[in-house]
Amino acid sequence: MTVHVDGLTIDWLGYATVRIEGPETIVYVDPGRYGVLTGEWTADSETAAEAHPPATDYRPEDGDALFVTHRHHYDPDGIERVASDDATCVTFDGINFHQTARTDVRPADLPYEVRSVGLESQGIVGDVTFWTISAYNHPDGPHTRPDGSPVHPEGLGCGYLLSVDGTRVFVAGDTDVLEGHAQLDVDVFVPPIGGTYTMDRHAAADLADAMAPELVVPVHYNTFEAIETDSEAFAADLDERGVAVELDEE
Repeated sequence: MTVHVDGLTIDWLGYATVRIEGPETIVYVDPGRYGVLTGEWTADSETAAEAHPPATDYRPEDGDALFVTHRHHYDPDGIERVASDDATCVTFDGINFHQTARTDVRPADLPYEVRSVGLESQGIVGDVTFWTISAYNHPDGPHTRPDGSPVHPEGLGCGYLLSVDGTRVFVAGDTDVLEGHAQLDVDVFVPPIGGTYTMDRHAAADLADAMAPELVVPVHYNTFEAIETDSEAFAADLDERGVAVELDEE
């Protein structure tokens, strides 16, 4: 399923992978991981199988602008599968490949133009303007490790507010609802709704209601058991509040 809004097409390709196609530019955010782009992903349950994009061997190599929110979503193979030869890859500067056993490829060694950004950064890639937005778990919130530390501490990553052909798409990244989120000027809101490591569907619905975007497209759910959720209930909740939502699911 492909979502159409304001001249853009938006696809959730599984896990946190988002594809945004505008008139002149194709954008990807957090491509790959868990086999969602290699055809290897398998559902943990019937619920997940029915409400998550199927895994495909996906290699269009058509992306002009790629954005990576933090190291948990840094997947060099996924980037290679979606990036065009002259792509620009924007990565959060907190990514440290030494802290993951999944790859030994540094962002700086990717065969593309790579831009490292921090918090409160702004830039332009082609005709896409972007802003980095804080993304983290509250230290005293529920999304913590057994030792009490946040799964996503402040400074680990970011979300991205992207202006694509004048339409402002907010891909929140792995985060709780934070102060200031509701005041963002957003046309399309792309929140994580799986809970456990991020805001859950209830918190995301409350934020969407306060934010009042033109459309909500949820991601980051049902990829594995810990982030399984009822996306239909999320959509029904927003429908009751008069907020438009589309589930980019098969």
